[in-house]
Amino acid sequence: MSDSTNVQSTRIVLASRPVGAPTPENFRTETVDVPEPGDGQILVRVVYLSLDPYMRGRMSDAKSYAPPVELGDVMVGATVAQVVTSRHPDLAEGDYVLAGTGWQTHAVVDGRAVRKLDPEAAPLSTALGVLGMPGFTAYSGLLKIGQPKEGETVVVAAASGPVGSAVGQIAKIKGARAVGIAGGPEKCRHLLDDLGFDAAVDHRAPDFVECLREAVPDGIDVYFENVGGPVQAAVIPLLNLYARMPVCGLVAQYNTLPTEGPDRLPAFFSTVLVKSLTVRGFIQSEFVREMHDDFLRDASEWVRSGRLRYREDIVEGLDAAPEAFIGLLEGKNFGKLVVKVAPES
Repeated sequence: MSDSTNVQSTRIVLASRPVGAPTPENFRTETVDVPEPGDGQILVRVVYLSLDPYMRGRMSDAKSYAPPVELGDVMVGATVAQVVTSRHPDLAEGDYVLAGTGWQTHAVVDGRAVRKLDPEAAPLSTALGVLGMPGFTAYSGLLKIGQPKEGETVVVAAASGPVGSAVGQIAKIKGARAVGIAGGPEKCRHLLDDLGFDAAVDHRAPDFVECLREAVPDGIDVYFENVGGPVQAAVIPLLNLYARMPVCGLVAQYNTLPTEGPDRLPAFFSTVLVKSLTVRGFIQSEFVREMHDDFLRDASEWVRSGRLRYREDIVEGLDAAPEAFIGLLEGKNFGKLVVKVAPES
């Protein structure tokens, strides 16, 4: 057992709640002493930190599906960490675990709240992306709610991101036609050349609406919603009868302040009625008990066989997290955004 005395942790806390888009001033860096782990606990050092759009919602104190981060508390986030000291019988020094330590370099956590990782099975960072929460969000939302059938058309926005890229590829595996919406020619080429999408549409192009219509000549049967905003507005008129819309995020609206404008809700519900649409919001955690084992089995095999590919956008150092997170909400990342907090060994 390693000596964990005099261990300090650098952490990033929520200094103030953002109004609109987050700024660097909303975060504060602190250094604190780490306590000794008690019975059943482990002391870990963080190796990789996941940055995800949902964190913007946790910075707000508005009512949501999860409690907000309190002012002065560590920013939340999933991490891959290595055990430094263990007082848990099933975990040993040197083991790697998937944990929820948040934005900090070291932490003491309950050994029952982590999942041991096999660094030989897949790169450790994939536990935060294609084999982690984003991948499971794609898998569960598409298969449970979207239920794509062979020959149908599946459209996904933010398609070069960790959730969207998995949605399109899983749709292809299930025999559907995959159309991705992404920001910029480079990301669209990635969808076609690297991930095997059938079509890719640039939402930044001036003729986006026309190009999207041309990309779905038979309409849209499944629209996996994680963006909202103008992209959603372009998609809705193209939805087929009995189309399904899993809704897992609205990243285009997270930083939006309330404004006066036309009420589009009546028109939307008219479309829901006339086209018999299924629109269901979901949080991936509600499907964990039912589907997570199947996901790990299927996704791991698809990654090994090359049928499910992924791209990571890795930034170096915990101090880079605030700027990287702000850029994430502006679509500046290309692939799963991960902070490399420390070396793997």
